[in-house]
Amino acid sequence: MIKASRLLFMFVETPLHAGTGRGLGAVDLPIQRERTTGYPMVQASGLKGCLRSEAHAQWAASDPDDLLAMYGPDTEKSSDHAGALLVGDARLLLFPVRSLAGVFAFATSADALARFRRAALLAGLEVAGLPDLPAPADKQTALVSPGSALLVDKEVVLEEFSFTAQPDARLAEAGKWLAVHALPAAGYDYWKTALATKLCVLPEDAFRDFTLYATEVQTHVRLDPGKKTVETGALFTSEHLPVDTLLYAPLMATPARRPNVTWTADDVLLRFASLNLIHTQLGGDETTGQGWVTLTLAGGQ
Repeated sequence: MIKASRLLFMFVETPLHAGTGRGLGAVDLPIQRERTTGYPMVQASGLKGCLRSEAHAQWAASDPDDLLAMYGPDTEKSSDHAGALLVGDARLLLFPVRSLAGVFAFATSADALARFRRAALLAGLEVAGLPDLPAPADKQTALVSPGSALLVDKEVVLEEFSFTAQPDARLAEAGKWLAVHALPAAGYDYWKTALATKLCVLPEDAFRDFTLYATEVQTHVRLDPGKKTVETGALFTSEHLPVDTLLYAPLMATPARRPNVTWTADDVLLRFASLNLIHTQLGGDETTGQGWVTLTLAGGQ
């Protein structure tokens, strides 16, 4: 039974490709998406594997029992016992969209915010200071903070689409709350300020469409080493979440189930926090510097 929980924020530092294999559309290697909404996500299995790899690098030699108690044994011994750390899917909260003013917006929607609030409450994260933001008045309107960096006269222009700006002071409060809880304490002063001035709540359909069609698509080739020309059939494209995307995932814990390890659920999460993970690599294309994210652990109950 789950006895403790926290929330893990992931702020994307370099384009992130958590892939699904071959695609059937215009992009050869698409990213993982929710079936119902189409929002980008990172499935729990990939995130858990990344976190296990980080723990293995620190504990494999000195604390092998800790590694197995937290994440469980290898596949061939999986029937021995389950791991005590339960990792959820990483869901989308903020998606950066190119803006005519302010360079880019931290876009979200009432749906994405409501789902985040639900996950935060389950993880024991205090959300009393996070305003409950409404949906825009109509499909041509976007909520922004008063004096937002995104304003062009009385409009917000994202990519080639314009929305009537609806100023709401609660967006500045929400940006400040996220700056405190979702970003690291040191080294992110600019981004903490930008969250309050660039936060934008879009109509749900518009937000979904931006997450579907405004991701980063990279073209890859393989060269013939002798001719230095592209080999036949070796041109392909891959989809990435853009830099400055914000994701979150629940981390839950049970008491340790490995023999001779007496951790409580709270001990499991404290042991995880002792890894002191600030940056890690998630998804594919590791050797080309892709997929670096900043981790922030918040909440607790």
